[in-house]
Amino acid sequence: MLKLLSSSCLRSKFSNCSLRAPPSSGEKSTLGQFFRSLRDSNPRILVSGKRVFFCSEAGDGSEAAGVKAGEDNAAEKVESKSSSAIVPTNPKPEDYLSVIALPLQHRPLFPGFYMPISVKDPKLLAALVECRRRQAPYAGAFLLKDEPGSDSGLTSASEIDKNASEFKGQELFKRLHEVGTLAQISSIQGDQVMLLGHRRLQITEMDSEDPLTVKVDHLKDKPYDKEDDVIKATAFEVISTLRDVLKTSSLWRDHAQTYTQYIGEFNYPRVADFGAAISGANKIYCQQVLEELDVYKRLKLTLELVKKEMEISKIQESIAKAIEEKISGEQRRYLLMEQLKAIKKELGLETDDKTALSAKFRERLEREKCPPHVLQVIDEELAKLQLLEASSSEFNVTRNYLDWLTALPWGNYSDENFDVHHAQKILDEDHYGLTDVKERILEFIAVGKLRGISQGKIICLSGPPGVGKTSIGRSIARALNRKFYRFSVGGLSDVAEIKGHRRTYIGAMPGKMVQCLKNVGTANPLVLIDEIDKLGRGHAGDPASALLELLDPEQNANFLDHYLDVPIDLSKVLFVCTANVVEMIPNPLLDRMEVIAIAGYITDEKMHIARDFLEKTTRETCGIKPELVEVTNAALLALVENYCREAGVRNLQKHIEKIYRKIALQLVRQGVPNEPSPNATTESVVIEASSGKSVEKPSESIAEGQNVSVVGSEEATSLCEASETPAEANQANILSKYEAEVNNAKKESDIIQETEVNKEVEKVVVDVSNLSDFVGKPVFHAERIYDQTPVGVVMGLAWTAMGGSTLYIETTQVEQGESKGALHLTGQLGDVMKESAQIAHTVSRAIHSAKEPDNLFFANTKLHLHVPSGATPKDGPSAGCTMITSLLSLAMNKPVKKDLAMTGEATLTGRILPIGGVKEKTIAARRSGVKMIIFPSANRRDFDELAPNVKEGLDVHFVDNYNQIFDLAFETEQEAEK
Repeated sequence: MLKLLSSSCLRSKFSNCSLRAPPSSGEKSTLGQFFRSLRDSNPRILVSGKRVFFCSEAGDGSEAAGVKAGEDNAAEKVESKSSSAIVPTNPKPEDYLSVIALPLQHRPLFPGFYMPISVKDPKLLAALVECRRRQAPYAGAFLLKDEPGSDSGLTSASEIDKNASEFKGQELFKRLHEVGTLAQISSIQGDQVMLLGHRRLQITEMDSEDPLTVKVDHLKDKPYDKEDDVIKATAFEVISTLRDVLKTSSLWRDHAQTYTQYIGEFNYPRVADFGAAISGANKIYCQQVLEELDVYKRLKLTLELVKKEMEISKIQESIAKAIEEKISGEQRRYLLMEQLKAIKKELGLETDDKTALSAKFRERLEREKCPPHVLQVIDEELAKLQLLEASSSEFNVTRNYLDWLTALPWGNYSDENFDVHHAQKILDEDHYGLTDVKERILEFIAVGKLRGISQGKIICLSGPPGVGKTSIGRSIARALNRKFYRFSVGGLSDVAEIKGHRRTYIGAMPGKMVQCLKNVGTANPLVLIDEIDKLGRGHAGDPASALLELLDPEQNANFLDHYLDVPIDLSKVLFVCTANVVEMIPNPLLDRMEVIAIAGYITDEKMHIARDFLEKTTRETCGIKPELVEVTNAALLALVENYCREAGVRNLQKHIEKIYRKIALQLVRQGVPNEPSPNATTESVVIEASSGKSVEKPSESIAEGQNVSVVGSEEATSLCEASETPAEANQANILSKYEAEVNNAKKESDIIQETEVNKEVEKVVVDVSNLSDFVGKPVFHAERIYDQTPVGVVMGLAWTAMGGSTLYIETTQVEQGESKGALHLTGQLGDVMKESAQIAHTVSRAIHSAKEPDNLFFANTKLHLHVPSGATPKDGPSAGCTMITSLLSLAMNKPVKKDLAMTGEATLTGRILPIGGVKEKTIAARRSGVKMIIFPSANRRDFDELAPNVKEGLDVHFVDNYNQIFDLAFETEQEAEK
């Protein structure tokens, strides 16, 4: 690198130096004439005669530390006070036989050249200052050797500086090249030291270590014949090459002018040094030139280096010439960008221009399938693109617009599969149950097969979380052979997410539907819109209103996106929406959708899903082999009943994953092998027998805490016989039914399964007894508080977000006195439920007066009605008939019939109105062991649509008036027998 050193003051110092020698020979005069002619032919060099340049390849700190003296008055004053660049000394340079060694990290220092270095060692810096103070400002500059096996070209300058500062004493001495340069300490500013090379040195031995001082010999060039033709030819070739190189670089011309002005006339050795010093060659090659004392060989080495520089200059000149032809006027601002383009062109990486962009857009577009109105817009935009400058903002807007227009699948439809049996198979593989959803999809396929073409539909799947609403969408797409795309609108408050932005906005993008079509590549995908009941509404508009056009079969054939601004046909798209609460969907939007309610899974369905889907997937995910673990059916039933009572199976999956993670940890601690050993001995044998015999054969080496279960149909039978509560009997019946299904599926009457595992690894068996060790204490307890409900207590049925549950209505007497009749309510009831309680109090008083006219119980008694689980908010009208029954039970001092639950809204006249959540309430009743349920007559259709396994074992009564409930709830034993 060329650095600016000083001004006229420094030049005056150099003019007094004895380095200039008169040209006494033809050699010197010839070389001098060349450089003088070069200097005289360049007027700018005369102006820069006050500047001194020096060569340096120093890195981070040294490069910025170059001394630069200005031309202003302040700089002149500073320079006048400072010491000269070359300090006059009494001893001559050749008198110094022991010098301080200065390591050079990047390039060697050649005689006649300046170089700044950064000295980080305080002791070394102090020694240099002391030398300069004692009028002995000389030191030895030696290049550091590379570490063995390192690539100097791949090492950063900061790393080299860091490594160089770590070397001291003997270690530094070993890393120095033997040949260096005697350097005069020209100036010291902080830790920056300016060196001026004088002559070559060779290290003979180390004198002292801190700072490193070495003994040196002064080297002289070998004698040579100045009239030798070979030397002359080589020198002139170097000069000729230097002339060509100097013509292309103004910095080199200035350096040559400065060198001849302050160092003296050129001779053959100095030509070789000059060429090597100003070249950008590797430091190793420069060191070879420095070490070479034979003038002819030195000239040959320099010639190779300057030839390489010439080739680089030619390449640079050709690139610059090609760029200059394209640049004129205002385009000069884009010089760097154009240079980059030219370089990429040389490498074959030229970017696309407007013609290439237009060709790409036309090639991407299928004109046969594209609608005419879209083709017209595309042709207009392509013509507009040709007229725009690539640097204008409108060009980028048009290019992005064409990119979206041509990327959409205009008229491309995927081939649908109308095979009903194939679709049924896929739906059954992915999901257990969900009969309503599967039936509706099969109807859609059947209609498409009869018509020969399918139309788009809008289906809304509603139900509690975790019932498979989102996953069923993927299965439907796979059954129909359609592409699948999902996006969620939960919390969406910007209309632009649906309809897109205007193209005038910065960063504008199309809406979700256009992005969907681009991603899937077909015009008839299955689009799943998740969480449509959680749409937001903000300052940017109402997304629910924007969805009206998207989800309306009469409007989406010409759906208009704000960004594209051309109609898009979405009539072939099958939309599947999911929602947890249908009531949260705006009515105009709900009117456009076909709602399919997914109530949730009953216990039997959860058992099948857990055994056939969740457990198998989790076991494979955890990397556990089937023969190393067994989760019994009783454990799964307890997991469903006591831990995962919600309608969906997401929480059930989490608990199964938790079980298998703990099993995996237990197996790893025992040292489970990657493959089962063929010589494994049996540690536990689980025998399942339907013949009535249960055998348990644990080995003696089974560790404490390991459970070996004997599971069979007799276990379920014994559970059923020994059960004391209806809930326990119901669990036993479910378990017995599931065992029978498993045995029938296997078609084996007697099954004896022996599992052999490695003798060092015990098989893990998860049963009811140790289930809490894997998943903790049960979360849910029995909802049934009373085996036989006492006076004033009636079981009701409620719908919850988790599917359904039973709840009790409790009524008790507070105080009695004349005209003290009142009703007090507790249990965190909502406004609707409080009104239902007041209605129930009025209706029950009327019924009781009709049954017992002389009894003034309600008129003279203050009553307290409570609904347990007071921390849970409760609201809704469906508990009206239950409250009436509870009040009448207390008034007549008569308990209701055992195992009875009821639900229904009551009016003041005693009419029973329909309610919702029939399936959820029925499932909750079965879970609590209820045998008789009372529903409103208007809900008969909802109950009839339930699966047979849900209705099995229930005595259901449908009523229109409360008098019917009264007869069912308070019938005597004689009436029951009749």
